[in-house]
Amino acid sequence: MNTKRITFPNSRGERLAARLELPEDEPPLAYALFAHCFTCSKDLTAAVYIARALSSWRIAVLRFDFTGLGESEGEFAATTFSSEVSDLVAAARFLEREYEAPRLLVGHSLGGTAVLAAAAEIPSAKAVVTIAAPFRPGHVRDLLEDSAERIEQTGQAAVTIAGREFTIRKSLLDDLEAQRPEETLRRLDAALLVMHSPRDQVVGIDNATDIYRLASHPKSFISLDPADHLLSDSRDSRYAGGIIAAWAGRYLALPETPAPSRIPPEVIDSRVTAHTGAEGFRTDLFANGFPLVADEPVADGGGNEGPSPYDYLLAALGACTGMTLQVYARSKGWPLEDVVVRLSHHKDHAEDCRDCDEHDRRMDVFEREVELSGELDEVQRQRLLEVAGRCPVHRTLTAGVRVVTTLKSE
Repeated sequence: MNTKRITFPNSRGERLAARLELPEDEPPLAYALFAHCFTCSKDLTAAVYIARALSSWRIAVLRFDFTGLGESEGEFAATTFSSEVSDLVAAARFLEREYEAPRLLVGHSLGGTAVLAAAAEIPSAKAVVTIAAPFRPGHVRDLLEDSAERIEQTGQAAVTIAGREFTIRKSLLDDLEAQRPEETLRRLDAALLVMHSPRDQVVGIDNATDIYRLASHPKSFISLDPADHLLSDSRDSRYAGGIIAAWAGRYLALPETPAPSRIPPEVIDSRVTAHTGAEGFRTDLFANGFPLVADEPVADGGGNEGPSPYDYLLAALGACTGMTLQVYARSKGWPLEDVVVRLSHHKDHAEDCRDCDEHDRRMDVFEREVELSGELDEVQRQRLLEVAGRCPVHRTLTAGVRVVTTLKSE
């Protein structure tokens, strides 16, 4: 993915660290803000994968660390829920100033509650998404359990959350309790998507019920079963990102489309781009502006989230075969209706590879079965079978290929 490292100032002049996820080889159709969960960071797995899923739909996403968290400046102990809302507004103003005002706000957990509150101060927002969000910001107090009483009594206390220690002050608890979520939802002037898993053990799904019930239309609900609260499984966060993009397209004035592959491409770089991350083998592909996904089967260490590279090679041969046959039949005026090509691939010992340097060289074998529909006579059918061998991809595969690889300079 095309990720930019940036910083921007909050209302107190402290620099907040951010990442801007941009589409790989085409300009964004819209911009979005992502707010992470309480004491988390912009680099949480869910934040990263949701942002990348949205960027594959050409929605650029700014994910940032709230004050005092991650790489951002400031003291976390001095922050409140209201200051997080202020950080979101600062992020929106940065986008508006440097790129384009955000039209989509996405928040995870307490970040979801924050984007609901911030929407009133971000007039460009046309759509808001909450993921596993608590209805009342004060729900955080319940998560602190016995620590909340110590904070009330002493003014502040060190609390361990997800294995890390944070200092939380009474001012945060007071500010959380002072929020009025009913009023926030009543004044929300944007489409709302509520996403929650019924298996969430941190923030119960009844919170989603309350948010949905009080919000005005247009509003939608999507169950994230079987995800956990943090969407720890990357498949859950990618699923959420895809659903958000499909839903938001209607409210962001994007081209009407049931899938990203239908978005008319406006290509910046005409080359095919393949991006493979550090986890597994999932590879995000961009070909002529269209997003695709490749992966390996689970048995081979992959996540089985898309076709394998060889599947794509077979698909290229099959597509080229069908197109070539249709072009030929149309030029002859033959009644060819449909072409179905079925392919498989395996390796065989190449007995005819006399000049190979490798002693145990094996040759790739592509088996191709062509099914033709239409009122064709036998002569026409046999001629089309011959033409199948003339498709450009077939010729490329059988003519010999030279791959020139270079290393991109830093």
